[in-house]
Amino acid sequence: MRHVIAVLAVLTLTVAVAVPALAADDSKVKAATGQVESGAKKIGAGKIGEGVEETAKGIGKTVEEGAKYTGEKLKEAGKAAEPEAKSAGSNFRDSAVSFGHSVKNFFTRLFGGN
Repeated sequence: MRHVIAVLAVLTLTVAVAVPALAADDSKVKAATGQVESGAKKIGAGKIGEGVEETAKGIGKTVEEGAKYTGEKLKEAGKAAEPEAKSAGSNFRDSAVSFGHSVKNFFTRLFGGN
């Protein structure tokens, strides 16, 4: 039984440390992390069965909500980068067209064109 408590304590600490760093402003993630902490406190107070169940549910919710939040942030970051990507693509195209004209002019002059 001590091993179960030790494993749950390590998981609780891992989730409590990792998730707030990923989702500092997300209330659902904070609530799920609070459930993990509450379950861990119950384990410490001798309510092992109740505490293990609450901790396990809290870990599951924390992972789920953390993944949703992270996905939203990645989507926002992708949208923010779109104008720069389009601008870089336009610049590349313009450079390629300019290079093409230079090559054409070089061969035209080399072989006696206008």
